[in-house]
Amino acid sequence: MLNLRRKPVVTPSDLDEGLAALGLSGSQHVIVHASLRSFGQLEGGAKAVVDALVERTATVVAPAFTYGTLLRQASSPVHQRFHRDLRVSRDIGRVPQELVDRADAVRSFHPTLSFIALGQAAEQVTAAQTLDSPYQPIGALYDLNGFALMMGVDFGSNTSVHYGEHVAGMPLLTRYVPIGTEVRPTAFPNCSAAFGRVKPHVTGQSVTVGSAVLELYRVRDLVDATVRLVTANPEALLCDYSSCRCQEVRRLVRQNGLTPRPHGAA
Repeated sequence: MLNLRRKPVVTPSDLDEGLAALGLSGSQHVIVHASLRSFGQLEGGAKAVVDALVERTATVVAPAFTYGTLLRQASSPVHQRFHRDLRVSRDIGRVPQELVDRADAVRSFHPTLSFIALGQAAEQVTAAQTLDSPYQPIGALYDLNGFALMMGVDFGSNTSVHYGEHVAGMPLLTRYVPIGTEVRPTAFPNCSAAFGRVKPHVTGQSVTVGSAVLELYRVRDLVDATVRLVTANPEALLCDYSSCRCQEVRRLVRQNGLTPRPHGAA
């Protein structure tokens, strides 16, 4: 039988209560990864999420990746160039796009792996990024004792794990991005399909809002747990898909091992 019952509407008030239950009080620096669909029906959509986070955090940060700018080789033709208002790739989500659409938000420079931030430490977080360490904004959040907020998404969306891999010394691939009139090399990581293996090693808080599970973790805990896991087994977070770039990283790590990087260093 066809079920025609509508899912309950999640209101901005419901969302605010959920964030409060996680302990967000307006003083925390938070990177958010969100799926609007996971809530069921969310009144106000991405705007409601960002409005709630602005009230409940000191700084809200999100990945604002634009994969159309990425080049595999320095000689590859440039089809898309980065600018402050370039639309976020669709699979990254509508919440980062809502942040980009806010004129007072600050976006980092990376043509492919930019971060968008709004609030007290927005400049500090976005300015940390380099071509050699594109996930360094997570390092800035680590120093700020920040948090990662997962809103209806799994650990495959958790960019803090990528920074943990960087610190642990995982080999990074080389890709290319257009900057001004130049094409420059940039570090590029393995995929995130196996990041769920980190979850048993960290403790967070969770609350359910509508149909979405909201989880909050300290960035330091995520990064430190990733470093321990990868140090013990350098292949722990590499997926097994034969066509994935993880296989190139696996070959490099078997050949050269890990080269740990000091926290904060590119």
